[in-house]
Amino acid sequence: MSDLDAFRSDVKSWLAANYPLELKDPKAKLDEEAIWGGQAYLNSDAPIKVWINRMASRGWTAPTWPTEYGGGGLSHAEAKVLASEMTKGGYRTPLASFGLWMLGPVLLEYANEEQKKRFLPEICRGEIRWCQGYSEPGAGSDLAGLQTRCEDKGDHWLVNGQKVWTSYADKADWIFCLVRTSTDKKHEGISFLLIDMQTPGVEPKPIKLISGASPFCETFLTDVKVPKDQLVGKVGGGWDIAKRLLQYERQNISGSMVSSGTGNASLGLGGAGDLADIAREYVGLGDDGRLLDGELRARITANKMASHAFNLTQRRLNDEVRSGGPSAATSIIKYAGATIGMERNELLVEAMGLQGLGWEGEGFTPSELAQTRAFLRSKGNSIEGGTSEVNLNVVAKRVLGLLDHQ
Repeated sequence: MSDLDAFRSDVKSWLAANYPLELKDPKAKLDEEAIWGGQAYLNSDAPIKVWINRMASRGWTAPTWPTEYGGGGLSHAEAKVLASEMTKGGYRTPLASFGLWMLGPVLLEYANEEQKKRFLPEICRGEIRWCQGYSEPGAGSDLAGLQTRCEDKGDHWLVNGQKVWTSYADKADWIFCLVRTSTDKKHEGISFLLIDMQTPGVEPKPIKLISGASPFCETFLTDVKVPKDQLVGKVGGGWDIAKRLLQYERQNISGSMVSSGTGNASLGLGGAGDLADIAREYVGLGDDGRLLDGELRARITANKMASHAFNLTQRRLNDEVRSGGPSAATSIIKYAGATIGMERNELLVEAMGLQGLGWEGEGFTPSELAQTRAFLRSKGNSIEGGTSEVNLNVVAKRVLGLLDHQ
């Protein structure tokens, strides 16, 4: 037996022995917020929190991160084995975290040793829930135009400004934030700061969306005092960190958009189930066993083919960039993921007919109501993490090497 086979056997046995029984029941009522971790769940006995704790004890919430920072220290081959066994066994991902997806990777690359030892283990254990302070009312697509001021007051930074579209800021414990430490230069005047959301002067306000949910917030920063050691990298070096983090963000957003399973409606995924199965249930089959609506059948087939090709491409890109971090090609993935995901949600609602248009009241199942909201929420997929228009410009300039002749 090879070392990798032995590792697979160990993983399979450990997962079977440690997966909470409550999570095996698909009908069990679970606290879905617990998967994000954070201070609110430090002492929680919620099944998903129990699962987070057990996986974190092995470092498997961040399998390839170094063990000294709370990771699993696994090789890429071992991490693929772990992911494979998680999928085959139907085990839930233990931790959904902006800390894992975005902040952690850039801390590994840009933070000093003290910052790594302070923040990375907490991220791996799901003890801190993070949010992202990038966009501002006047700095969205032109992110480098941000104006949130950060002044050096000797023994601390003083921050004043406003962020917008801050996902789950009202539930987060900390925020990683882009601030302007200099007005002399546009890009070189930006720095990367970590701020405790409990600091006086930090005020998040939820924004209600057309879907009825409020995953986004406005975040106001008024005379917020931040310790000097919470600046990552060098003063004025935040733009490089920001670009790297956005690559990780787009890579993860795109993957969540194209899910063909039940997904998470808050991320824009369909709440009802597999696209083809739903169409069969609501549209019906002809005597030949094929979907009655031939035109709809063709579009569903095209979307599922695109989703499969997308997933294969993303897996290939993941393998290619493991050694050097995500490449500019992640912008292609983000655009494709947004397009395929929005189309999938539209097809689901169309297949459901009138049952896909419910908002509340009798006559609709919970999954039907969830799909209506998921359809509306998915419209934001072309905006968040960089608009589709900006993504296309990035592809044209950075990937294809086309010049702007304006």
